Amino acid sequence: MKDKRVLIVSSEVIPYLPENELSTSSFEAAKMIHGKGGQTRIFIPRYGLINERRHQLHEVIRLSGMNLVINDMDMPLIIKVASIPKERMQVYFIDNDEYFKRKALYTDEDNKLFDDNDERAIFFAKGVIETVKKLNWAPDIIHVHGWMASLLPLYIKEYYKDDALFSESKIVTSVYNKGFEGSLNKKFVEKIKFDNIDASTIETLSNPNHVNILINAIQNSDAVIKGSEELPSELDEILKATEKPVLDYFPVSEFDTAYTEFYLNKVL
Repeated sequence: MKDKRVLIVSSEVIPYLPENELSTSSFEAAKMIHGKGGQTRIFIPRYGLINERRHQLHEVIRLSGMNLVINDMDMPLIIKVASIPKERMQVYFIDNDEYFKRKALYTDEDNKLFDDNDERAIFFAKGVIETVKKLNWAPDIIHVHGWMASLLPLYIKEYYKDDALFSESKIVTSVYNKGFEGSLNKKFVEKIKFDNIDASTIETLSNPNHVNILINAIQNSDAVIKGSEELPSELDEILKATEKPVLDYFPVSEFDTAYTEFYLNKVL
């Protein structure tokens, strides 16, 4: 992995959010690449749950200040950055007061999904890509973790398909059991169509539940990793049928060699 550039885009990452399969795997993947001489950049949303003082986040003025258009609304993009202690790994936080200031991840106090989770996912995907463009950092691999990050493959392949920076980038999506009950906003597809993304590429999102969002990510990725030992049966069927490279589940304690070989021999 020496000198390979790997962009890790995740819904959740330790130590900024509670430890679970998703937050741990995305951190450990980045740590493994970094330890083998690769270059990593980690991107996550700056949820209001993240303690900025404790984790020493600071705004990067030269990267902030851009507006992203989400469903015909101008939404300011704020970029914050921190370093993971001991690891010397850079973490970028995509922030916007309207979408990420609230002190919760995806649901309110009644465990009801936020009505704007669809717009938050669109904003996160576009925010990551626009920031990477400003950094002028062309990744060899873009590794996506978690449903909040799962629009990234679609936007790279469709909305940014003519952008030379990503022309050689390969997209890997890790799929996990951790998701949500129910569906996102019924107008999700219309909001994506606003970005002139062809309707034929987002048919699966007409019912934007957790599984369908991941199916769309798989359709727009170059390779897939099973991030959980058990997955919904619909996802298992999709992965059995696909001709794309698929890496079976490996626990964090064992995925060092498996991920490295997969990256180098199946993805690149």
